[in-house]
Amino acid sequence: MLSQSDLAPDFTLPRDGGDEVTLSALKGQTVVLFFYPRDDTPGCTKESIGFSEHLQSFADAGVHVFGISKDTVAKHAKFTAKHALTVPLLSDAESDTCERYGVWVEKNMYGRKSMGIQRATFVIDAKGKIAKTWPKVKVPGHVDEVLETIRAL
Repeated sequence: MLSQSDLAPDFTLPRDGGDEVTLSALKGQTVVLFFYPRDDTPGCTKESIGFSEHLQSFADAGVHVFGISKDTVAKHAKFTAKHALTVPLLSDAESDTCERYGVWVEKNMYGRKSMGIQRATFVIDAKGKIAKTWPKVKVPGHVDEVLETIRAL
């Protein structure tokens, strides 16, 4: 997984709503990326709702927030509509971005091993470097902690 002060890998990913997001196009601005395993699961839903509820606070601080998973843009659109999400969701269907950020990992659930996204959050500063990481995120209180960190930058 990437560490603080590493250069954030650039990417261009499709988002819900039909546009694409390119990280390098946001240089000069702070960006929060939260990687999550799958749309419409309990933890991912709570995390996405949390970022949506605080999206205006992040915007007021001049910060762009994006959620990233392997789900398709169509699945993101259904997830967004079902839960009235406002946070933009990006589709990394090939898991290339997840791999470069080090969040595509082997998981072990009930003795069964599989590859999947480890829930993690990255704050990328205006110079394109990782300012803060949260590996293995626990959802309760996480969005508030990210917002507090942003305000302290």
